[in-house]
Amino acid sequence: MRLRKKMAKKLSIIFMALWLTGCAPFTENNIIEELAPVTFLSLSKGDEGKIKISTILPPLSKEKKSVMTQEVSLIKEVLRSFNLNFYQEMKFGQMRMLIINEDLGRNEGIMSIINVLLTDPDISLRIYLVIVKGNFEEYLENQLDKQENLDYSFYRMLKHYEEKNQGELSVVNLHEFKNLLYTPYSDPFLPVFKIENDAISYEGTALFQNDKLVEILTTFDDRIFQLLHNDHYLAVLPIPKLQVVLGHVRSKTKVDINKSLSTMTYTVNIDSRIEEYRGEKQLFDPQDLEDFKKDIQSNLEKQTQELVKKMQELNVDPLQLGIHTLKPFSKPMDEKKWIELYKKMDIKIKYNININPLTDANSKRQNL
Repeated sequence: MRLRKKMAKKLSIIFMALWLTGCAPFTENNIIEELAPVTFLSLSKGDEGKIKISTILPPLSKEKKSVMTQEVSLIKEVLRSFNLNFYQEMKFGQMRMLIINEDLGRNEGIMSIINVLLTDPDISLRIYLVIVKGNFEEYLENQLDKQENLDYSFYRMLKHYEEKNQGELSVVNLHEFKNLLYTPYSDPFLPVFKIENDAISYEGTALFQNDKLVEILTTFDDRIFQLLHNDHYLAVLPIPKLQVVLGHVRSKTKVDINKSLSTMTYTVNIDSRIEEYRGEKQLFDPQDLEDFKKDIQSNLEKQTQELVKKMQELNVDPLQLGIHTLKPFSKPMDEKKWIELYKKMDIKIKYNININPLTDANSKRQNL
């Protein structure tokens, strides 16, 4: 009897320890041969309020791949649906990208999607979030036989631009998006890729008001956004109106707000050099070069002013201008009050441009 009591006591202690630590006495299947780690999910609008979710299976083997698509009411349902239609058990632990269709981002918002990712301990906060214009599932079907490891190539491109900090395109992971979404004085943004003629290419940057996509910045607006916010560096900055391409463009920004919070001065200091010019000015002449710098400055000020004005009208603050209202030893401004001030604020844009003297780069290289 004593032995039984001792055994019962030991078992109860073990059970309580497992319960308190959140561990279950049931182990999950972790046999590699029986698992299919998901590398990405593509989400788009389904019928009757459902979400259409697609991926490539098998993801990490040399077997013939196929696109699997399921329509579900809840994202977590998709694992069960996929598992019932595939011989390996799917796991989210190796997921690297979440690709969201533009229509879903505009009409439904992505708050619920983000929250599902954040509450899943198997999903890394480092996964990349991407908006896609066009039918991504159809693109996958068309490219599977033409391009091996299509999903991995896409992931490596995003990783390259994130690591090199080149500012050529927006790269945002789950952790960064979450911070922008839930932190006061900021609005999130994501990269946008467009599918056209069986090809996928970078389109620009999607701006969000809270969790809903409200605008996509393309071409010159996107280049300015990269310069002001992303990494403050561009390898090249074409200005078609002036027939010039600036190279190795580096920027430093400064924000000043007056005491009444009615006027903001946004100053951008730029160091660059002219890579290509097809206009009529003689840029080796110091005076012509100085006049041309003023033309560039005027053009950038006008374009940036229009971009910031658009952001004010959309009531989005991806540049996090509201942070500059914070002062030491004073109470932070209520976010709603900032939003009202931001919409009416007079924001003045000023550029200071330094262009390195024009030289014969090849002759310099030969003399080294």
